[in-house]
Amino acid sequence: MRNLRDAILELYRDAATSLPADVEAGLRRSLAKEERGSAQRSALLKILENVKMARYTSRPMCQDTGVPLFFVRMPAGFSALKIRDEIVRATRIATKKIPLRPNAVDILTEKNSGDNTGTNFPVIYFEETAGKQLTIDLMLKGAGSENIGQLYKLPLRELNAGRDMDGVRKCVLDAVYKAQGRGCPPYVIGVGIGASRDQVTRLSKEQLLRSLDDKNALRTLYNTERNLLSEVNRLGIGPLGLGGKTTALSVRIGVNHRHPATYFVDVSMSCWADRRASLLIKI
Repeated sequence: MRNLRDAILELYRDAATSLPADVEAGLRRSLAKEERGSAQRSALLKILENVKMARYTSRPMCQDTGVPLFFVRMPAGFSALKIRDEIVRATRIATKKIPLRPNAVDILTEKNSGDNTGTNFPVIYFEETAGKQLTIDLMLKGAGSENIGQLYKLPLRELNAGRDMDGVRKCVLDAVYKAQGRGCPPYVIGVGIGASRDQVTRLSKEQLLRSLDDKNALRTLYNTERNLLSEVNRLGIGPLGLGGKTTALSVRIGVNHRHPATYFVDVSMSCWADRRASLLIKI
């Protein structure tokens, strides 16, 4: 499995040092919308300069290299335990070589492990799939953007939000308004809707793996995503909370069936550094 370990190490390097092309393009489109000489335009110019330097020098684009989140889709017969072991080994190497900031802190002792490994750290989700390919998606989820995420249970009287897509809309706008600039916008927003708290939290983060150019196959969700993005950007929070026309680069919504008595909505946000990378190995 040494080859897999090396491939995961490069996955870490790619995610930490090279912003995905679609996200960078989104930032450049945002730059064109902001007024020349404004604070928000200056902030976007600095962000783009940072992106260029990180890629050129192969150094992390942010000092907080986040919580590593892995989404592993594997064919039948593969050992999840062996894949987990290789991810852990690659994480220790990546922490030293890239380097990644040590972010794994023991809940009880407050001791940092020093190598980004610990109890369920990195976070790894496994799913067995049909076919003959192993897919590993990695997201480096910064704490600033993680802290501003919100979980809602509909109906919610304080937002006048019912169990429908308009209620979901109100949840997203509320989450972004509460966040303001604390999570380093422009944001990428992921929304998960479903039957249980744990289900929608994972689902919302999976939406952050989608390309900004990806179009939702469900027409209702596609239209909701577009309309919500316009509404979010009209809030005027802007890049780094400095005001302006771009508070978010995209809104992505995923849905699961729900129980008749439940309607949970999770809103996850990534900062402008939507750090993700993907590895596909054909078996």
